[in-house]
Amino acid sequence: MGGIRRALDLQLLDILGEIEGRPFEGKAWRVVREGRSVIDGSRGAGRWNPSHLSVLYTAKEADGAIAEIFFHLNRGQSIFPSRMRHVLYELNIKTKNTLHLPDMKKLASLGVKEEHYQELLYIRTQEIAEAADFLGFDGIIAPSARYQCDNLILFLDQFNVEDIEVISEKSIDWSVWRNPKK
Repeated sequence: MGGIRRALDLQLLDILGEIEGRPFEGKAWRVVREGRSVIDGSRGAGRWNPSHLSVLYTAKEADGAIAEIFFHLNRGQSIFPSRMRHVLYELNIKTKNTLHLPDMKKLASLGVKEEHYQELLYIRTQEIAEAADFLGFDGIIAPSARYQCDNLILFLDQFNVEDIEVISEKSIDWSVWRNPKK
């Protein structure tokens, strides 16, 4: 993987090193562009991955996964790119050693500013992910910035993708999702 690695925050390593990872087994959802593999890791940098760390973003709610992609597709666009086709996958995922950061209070204790969490300011969350990966966690469960649910972010260098089972898949109709009938 390319990208520049920062020096790891030793205090953060100490704090995360005191947290015991826990397994996760359950459903998660992931949205990918049509034709792309559901286990293809994220490209570039994101909230929980500096550019050299390959991750798989999922959400514990279907609408949480869709909301994240919708946000990025809609960002900076005067017209929604309606020709892009995406698929929503329902997955069963088993992890062994996942870092649980269950709420904003826990994230704030690690230096994440709640008032900026929905913004595209990723430095601290990337530092947390990089430290968690270094310590051998296979992923992170943390609050979504786009929907009222948790996200499960898997570190592809630590996680065995054979522990992902595709349960179902369906095309997303963006016009229906953006304008649900009341």
